[in-house]
Amino acid sequence: MDLFNQSSDNDQNWLPYDGVVNYYGKLMSKEQADFYLNRLLETIEWKNDEAILFGKRIITKRKVAWYGDKRYEYSYSNTTKYALPWTKELLELKTLIEKETGETFNSCLLNLYHNGDEGMAWHSDGERDLKRDGAIGSMSFGAERKFAFKHKQTKEKIVLFLAHGSLLVMKDTTQTHWLHRLPPSKRVTTPRVNLTFRTIENQTKDKTNRNTEQ
Repeated sequence: MDLFNQSSDNDQNWLPYDGVVNYYGKLMSKEQADFYLNRLLETIEWKNDEAILFGKRIITKRKVAWYGDKRYEYSYSNTTKYALPWTKELLELKTLIEKETGETFNSCLLNLYHNGDEGMAWHSDGERDLKRDGAIGSMSFGAERKFAFKHKQTKEKIVLFLAHGSLLVMKDTTQTHWLHRLPPSKRVTTPRVNLTFRTIENQTKDKTNRNTEQ
């Protein structure tokens, strides 16, 4: 299902079943969104993302950063990141989306896509550090990009277009039943910054379990 002409009804669920996705649309003016895009590009400690697949270390063109209330660990693709202290702009955006959604977040994973050649393959955010069925607030700045969902069993697809300064929220059982991706696009020649506000939970307990399993 292609939702290019989607509205931004905060209460509308864009998934037909097995999860909840709300698209809030633009939360600010173009001037405000431009300001945050420039500040994020200038002030965030961007680093190329890393993954270890089949024992081989892979460095992506896409850059990432990890911020939070504490020096949380966050592990995915067999690599671990440690959260940096919030910047002024990240705290402002965190406050904005918490007020808008009624959710609370304690961390944020950021992605920088330099152009449409860079994207993200099908995946779900099911890492055990994350609050189970918790909300993930995804803010987009810069180039408008297609964002797709695919049900893990039925293979049904949903496609949205995420605007500059907009907010998308994924919650409930979305990560259990759906994959999502950012497909590449030759038409996109400008950067996009994506902020995914999350909740890390029970990390001390998880560390104890990991030590026991080793």
